[in-house]
Amino acid sequence: MKILRIIARLNVGGPARHVVWLTQALQNDQFQSALIAGRVPQGEDDMGYFACENGVEPVYIKELSRELSPKDIISLFKIYREIRRQKPDIIHTHTAKAGTIGRIAAFFYRWLTPATFIGKPRKVKVVHTFHGHVFHSYYDRQKTRLFIAIEKLLARIATDRIVVISKQQLSEIHKQFGIGRSEQFLVVPLGIDLDKYYDPIGKRGILRNEIGAADDEILVGAIGRLAEIKNITMLLDVASRYIAFRDPDWPSLRFVIIGDGNLRANLEAESSDRGLDGLFTFLGNRADIADLLPGLDIVALTSKNEGTPLSLIEAMAAGQPVISTAVGGVVDLLGGVGDEIDGFGICERGISIPSDKPEVFLKGLLYLAKNEKLRKRLVENGRVFVTANYSTSRLIKDITSLYLGLTGD
Repeated sequence: MKILRIIARLNVGGPARHVVWLTQALQNDQFQSALIAGRVPQGEDDMGYFACENGVEPVYIKELSRELSPKDIISLFKIYREIRRQKPDIIHTHTAKAGTIGRIAAFFYRWLTPATFIGKPRKVKVVHTFHGHVFHSYYDRQKTRLFIAIEKLLARIATDRIVVISKQQLSEIHKQFGIGRSEQFLVVPLGIDLDKYYDPIGKRGILRNEIGAADDEILVGAIGRLAEIKNITMLLDVASRYIAFRDPDWPSLRFVIIGDGNLRANLEAESSDRGLDGLFTFLGNRADIADLLPGLDIVALTSKNEGTPLSLIEAMAAGQPVISTAVGGVVDLLGGVGDEIDGFGICERGISIPSDKPEVFLKGLLYLAKNEKLRKRLVENGRVFVTANYSTSRLIKDITSLYLGLTGD
């Protein structure tokens, strides 16, 4: 069975690793897989090296990028031409832009055949995975409405199956925004290589020695792209409030940002302007996340919108408690809310904060930092949960089952 996977760009983040893992794993006696990828824009780090490390050689289309552009016509033609060359049984698109261009190309491929005049389109099946969505917090209202309308049309005429990565995402995309039919949807959680996060022995000092952290400092880490949607400014607000209202009984906090992006220079400048130089450390992109995580005490996420954040899955696997805004698939990761204190929720596997409320985030962060017993409970629950639900073997099994079901094999 030939699988052609399409993604807009192999930038730093979960989707790039996801498509590379699947392309590499589904290259065997049962499947033949290929990957099409667009270009990574300036300001974002390229993960093409990750594809090389896993033996995957993408077909790069330089005109395919994240933003709308007149070059989209060229990328559409090139993707259509590559589909004609590959003759896949299944076309699987990932992320919004590749989902749009790729599914339009797939539609043309399915119907532009000499047999179409007698109603015999090509038998190719089309799958699209939403790793997140752009239906709020990304663009203005007019552009957002346009994107929703496009997704509704594509779901109707050019998609056989729609994959979402969490139940919360299914609720938002299908029920809230009205995209697709219920029978089209399948929830397939992410899958990652968890084993490398399970053995933190001897690693706690790697990060702490690098940045000169004291033994009694609670290191709060945020991991991910430094882009608008990740809302790192909120974490600066939290730190500013921590300094302004600091009580002698509060634990000593320090913040570490691991990641890069178009906002890094602005965030570093803002941190300095706020007098947070000694409190914030920006490390940039790192390939050794599994070695750095044991040095943290808490992992924080402040995003305005998420699919399922890989950083929280990695943190739970590494035995770190998490605190996050309650957005997208984070809700499924953290689990049900047990108690609510001062506006934040103590969930089964982390602390849940209403979106864009830095004063509540600080309260939740201090509560977690002071409560070692709670941190241990959240760590135990989190590790059990991700082990059961987010392994690469489970992901490959689910996707294999999807493909075989679609083709009737």
